[in-house]
Amino acid sequence: MAELAADKHVKYILSVEKKKDSFESVVMDHLRMNGAYWGLTTLDLLGKLDTVDKDEVISWIMHCQHESGGFAGNIGHDPHILYTLSAVQVLALFDKLDVLDIDKVSNYIVGLQNEDGSFSGDMWGEIDTRFSYIAICCLSLLHCLHKINVEKAVNYIVSCKNMDGGFGCTPGAESHAGQIFCCVGALAITGSLHHVDKDLLGWWLCERQVKSGGLNGRPEKLPDVCYSWWVLSSLIMIDRVDWIDKNKLIKFILDCQDVENGGISDRPDDAVDVFHTYFGVAGLSLLQYPGVKAVDPAFALPVNVVNRIFSSR
Repeated sequence: MAELAADKHVKYILSVEKKKDSFESVVMDHLRMNGAYWGLTTLDLLGKLDTVDKDEVISWIMHCQHESGGFAGNIGHDPHILYTLSAVQVLALFDKLDVLDIDKVSNYIVGLQNEDGSFSGDMWGEIDTRFSYIAICCLSLLHCLHKINVEKAVNYIVSCKNMDGGFGCTPGAESHAGQIFCCVGALAITGSLHHVDKDLLGWWLCERQVKSGGLNGRPEKLPDVCYSWWVLSSLIMIDRVDWIDKNKLIKFILDCQDVENGGISDRPDDAVDVFHTYFGVAGLSLLQYPGVKAVDPAFALPVNVVNRIFSSR
């Protein structure tokens, strides 16, 4: 079995930031906040967060904050709950949550909760269980979970549960591994996992493993490295992770590496990107791969970062 080319992945992530004029960088400009979270969390999991200029990163993040309290994907863009969580997570990596006006940020998120308990992503009103997870995760990291109606938020998530044990983006929508992570993660953070049929959901999730060892997001789909996170983290949170072949999954992730130039792709021999590099390394962390720091399956941050946040209560 191949080994994790950790040093090459660190060099790849650091190189991405220097290619701001490339086609890939330009078309992803609006997602730069997410990219910062993916790349910097990968560096932290590999023990290399000190290779970046912390002050420069924090200054850029704060310039992405909108007067509403929410954060945008980059300077000059509109705020969205997605980017707000990424901003909070990156600041948490650097132990710099104290630079935030906590009330301003938390009030922005609170204002996105709807009467039925769901959350909109921004002022335009799109509803998705991703946003429920993001709101709950972000407010919990800021010690402000009490500011929303948690009971209604949980009830909305439960209303998105399907007969197969999985969850969709809205009530009646098909089960999807990414949405399942969001719903299970939100229920875990709020102490509400009793709403999950763990055996039924565990069976649906373990069936996502295909012959190559990789995991897919829905039945009959190709495997993708990112589901090494979405599926694995959910299985861990419901205590059913032993229902998959961990060694075969490790091999699949390692086979998706570019061992010469660094980075991890969705499938072997495809082009690498920061998104799949993060979820590949995070997946290996969940699998307790040597040399990778432990990651929290609910908060998607290194365990030591999460412990530091909640020990400060």
